[in-house]
Amino acid sequence: MTDNNKILLVEDDRNFGDVLSSYLEMNDFDVVLATDGEQGLEKFKEGQYDLCIFDVMMPKKDGLSLAKDVRQLDQEIPIIFLTAKTMKEDVIKGFKAGADDYISKPFTSEELLYRIQAVLKRSQRSEQKDRSAKEFEFGRFHFDYPLRILTFTAADGSTAEDKLSPKEAELLKMFCVYVNDVLPRSVALKEIWGEDNYFTARSMDVFVTKLRKYLKPDENIEIVNIHGNGFQLRVQTAEKA
Repeated sequence: MTDNNKILLVEDDRNFGDVLSSYLEMNDFDVVLATDGEQGLEKFKEGQYDLCIFDVMMPKKDGLSLAKDVRQLDQEIPIIFLTAKTMKEDVIKGFKAGADDYISKPFTSEELLYRIQAVLKRSQRSEQKDRSAKEFEFGRFHFDYPLRILTFTAADGSTAEDKLSPKEAELLKMFCVYVNDVLPRSVALKEIWGEDNYFTARSMDVFVTKLRKYLKPDENIEIVNIHGNGFQLRVQTAEKA
């Protein structure tokens, strides 16, 4: 756990928010407090944060709506919801809105701290995925990243090669690193295209379509669109004939 992780806390009960802020600051977090959803969105746009904590029931903009807006700007940042509701439907709505965790009031400060630490550790592990590999095997494919060559081996042992463009190779490498896991759209856009905006997102969609065509010969492989998050290279285990 590193010091000075920055947290955006959006809680409409000012007294409760002040108490939580003080407790988290005592535990080496830098906390920015907003007291309604609209203010929370503005604070998010103004700063860089490691984690968000949103109350669900708030004036002007509720926590679920706020989370959806934040996810449009940053698909990776961890979000924890605070709520007095415990209905299963509300929990599901929270996770659909992009929650990484969900804690019901009343709760102890220690419980919230534990959940924050757990979510941040998961987030940091995700960011540390190994990207040093140069060659990848998945399904019936072999991908030589430095040479940008994708080789398909058919059931009869025959092979076919495709030479990828630089961006196709960069994107396929990221899919291989994240194989069977979600590749957040913003991660790929920032790393390959340099920025995350409407135009680069549309460009990425074009390259995903191209990669799907390359991978089509293997029926056990597909690139799936994960709505509101990114894409997933799914590789089902299959015995080579």
